[in-house]
Formats: sequence, C-alpha cells, structure tokens
Amino acid sequence: MKPDQLDAIIFDFDGVLVESVDVKTNAFAALYAEYGSDVVKRVVAYHQEHGGISRFQKFKYFHREFLGVELTPETEADFGRRFSEMVENAVVAAPWVVGAQEFIQAHKEKIPMFVASGTPDDELNRIILRKGIRRYFVSVYGSPATKAEIIRRIVTECSLRKEHVLMVGDSITDYQGATEVGVEFIGRVTGLVNGGFPKGVATIPDMKALSDLLMNRIM
Repeated sequence: MKPDQLDAIIFDFDGVLVESVDVKTNAFAALYAEYGSDVVKRVVAYHQEHGGISRFQKFKYFHREFLGVELTPETEADFGRRFSEMVENAVVAAPWVVGAQEFIQAHKEKIPMFVASGTPDDELNRIILRKGIRRYFVSVYGSPATKAEIIRRIVTECSLRKEHVLMVGDSITDYQGATEVGVEFIGRVTGLVNGGFPKGVATIPDMKALSDLLMNRIM
C-alpha cells in the first residue's frame, strides 16, 4: 500500500516520533533505586521489553512481582506524580527521531495522522502542545486506553477502512494492538531495541526510511 492509498497513519510517540525512550527508562530506574540494584535491573529490562504499556500498569506489576507487595492507591498516585515530574520537560526537549519531523510536515495535507501512546492522555497532550506539533495530528490519544482500544476508536469514529490504516510503533504492544484491530503495522527498530517483533514484520531504522518503504512495499 502506497501513501495515496492510506486512509490514515497512527504513530506511537516515544521512540517513533521523538527519541525519548531513554528518558522514561531512567525515570523508572530512579523511582525503584531505593529497592536495590537487582530490582532496578529487572524494572529496566521489563520496561524495555514492554514498551507502549501504561506506566501505572508497570508500577503495579513491579510492586507485585519484584517487591512482593500490592501497590496502594496512595503509592500509585505518588509514583505517577514523581514519574511525570521527571520526564515531562525531558520529553519536550528530546530530539526528533531521524526523519520524523520532515515526514509529518510533508504529509500533513495528504494523510490524516494520529498519535496513540501509552503516556497518560493529559500529559501526552501537554507535551505535544509544548513541542508545537499538535496541528499535524487529527487526534492525540494516551492511556489509560490500550493501543487496541485507541486504534479501534480512531478507525470507528473516523469511518476508516482498517485495511487502509497503518500503525507505526516500536514495541510488541503496538504490534499486538494493530493486529487485534486488523490494521497494517510497521515497526521502528534501533540497534538497542528490536521491539521483539515476529519474523516477517516490516521494520525501519527511523522515520526517514518510512517514505521509501511506503513507496516500494506492497502490504
């Protein structure tokens, strides 16, 4: 499927449009540092293997599986506040993924574009407004909705043909959400993070490669 055949493109945010994955990795590590280096290693490994999932789901998992306690509402709120304070300014300042800014600028009038992220919805919208890029996207959605819920909402509310919708993500969560709804998927991979995508999934190293792949690949 080529660009003129697409009804829409849905982008994950961290690691797809901006190089902000390390910002959040470091924030998780800092939050759990008081529990020791072994816990930090397990937290970081899980986070890197499960991108696209709400931080609050991860907090619950880390406490239950790594600390052996259930996360209380008070602690969850405290961790959420501290995490947000650590990351928001850093994500706003994070550099673009190579080619991302050029891609959305070039295709703004040609293809409806959306953002589907695991970042809390209010925080995500603040970040995108502060980066001055809200005008490029029809809608911007974050958690607590899952990737599949967001993708399905976009397809339904905008009356899109799901077989003509593309999701671009950098995690297995993005791939699973796209597959569940039945939209096409392209994965962004780097030398450090491969997304854990199944064999045969189309991948790109950055957004500069996206135009070429769309022009030359029949999905």
